[in-house]
Amino acid sequence: MTRTTDPDVRLLAALGDPVRLAIVRQLAAYAEVCACDFTDCCDVRQPTVSHHLRVLREAGVVETERRGNSIFYRLAPAATARLATLTRELAVGGGVDAIQHRIERAGQIGQLVMGRRHR
Repeated sequence: MTRTTDPDVRLLAALGDPVRLAIVRQLAAYAEVCACDFTDCCDVRQPTVSHHLRVLREAGVVETERRGNSIFYRLAPAATARLATLTRELAVGGGVDAIQHRIERAGQIGQLVMGRRHR
């Protein structure tokens, strides 16, 4: 399998693993979680958790913050926003509405740039 640079594919692929999905669910329940606390939710050892956290970090799903010897993880707001957008686009009729919205928005931006929009 070839690696993709499409951020949507990387996001969905990162969430497609049961351990990573369990990690994301735990992060959704708490503002942040120490790396050492994921072994309880996932029933795997720390090296495996570290691997999955790396995959999630590389896909942009989580953000990290080091505090002393501990690393704390939280969901990346951009990833949750992108997932929400994907969900809307994939909903019945959502794809057409999303495309229409983009076309309308592009037209509005074009009018603003050209100075033709008046209030």
